[in-house]
Amino acid sequence: MHSNLKQVAIDGPSGAGKSTIAQAAARQLGWAYIDTGALYRAIGLAVMRSGANTKNEDAVAACLPVIELDVQYVNGEQQVYIAGENVSEAIRTPEASLAASDVGKVPAVRDFLLQLQRDLAAAQPSILDGRDIGTVVLPHAPVKIYLTASAEMRAQRRHSQLAEKGIDEPFEKVLAEVNARDEQDMNRAIAPLRQADDAVLLDTTHLSLDESIQAVVQLIRNAV
Repeated sequence: MHSNLKQVAIDGPSGAGKSTIAQAAARQLGWAYIDTGALYRAIGLAVMRSGANTKNEDAVAACLPVIELDVQYVNGEQQVYIAGENVSEAIRTPEASLAASDVGKVPAVRDFLLQLQRDLAAAQPSILDGRDIGTVVLPHAPVKIYLTASAEMRAQRRHSQLAEKGIDEPFEKVLAEVNARDEQDMNRAIAPLRQADDAVLLDTTHLSLDESIQAVVQLIRNAV
């Protein structure tokens, strides 16, 4: 169990602020932040760019052998590359988000990424966030947190993020996408989104970003 002592698994639905909160907590603790959702987004983007149907399991699986996925840390920030191209921004579009959910249902994709995630986590004290970190990727992590917020609050946050990037999406459309993503993630056959039995539930609906970050940091400090 020694190598697991400094591994934190944060799961939760889309738009709960997992990435932002996990990244900030890792920075405070001096740990690595591993954004596993970015890996699925990268696969989704690569499949989309190839012209294959992200909803077709065989087509998605056929793309995997030629996807050159690499993760690097630049000034402590995770950067994701496909065939040498930094796609860290390109994977953040709503289309890439839905494609990530599609490819996340494909067993071959999950197998493709599982060992990569475990290797990244074993290399250094790490916080990982995603949909199935505590249940599948790091089932023995000593700290597991299920981070959530109401669908409306998550859509509101996402809407603001898009607006900051100059993307003008109607709020109703963003909320519909959040609900659609929840439906997909919670009902997929492979590793559905759920709270691990030993995970701490943290609802951030009524917490500020800073309060959410401090709550996570405190949970980790109390455990390790």
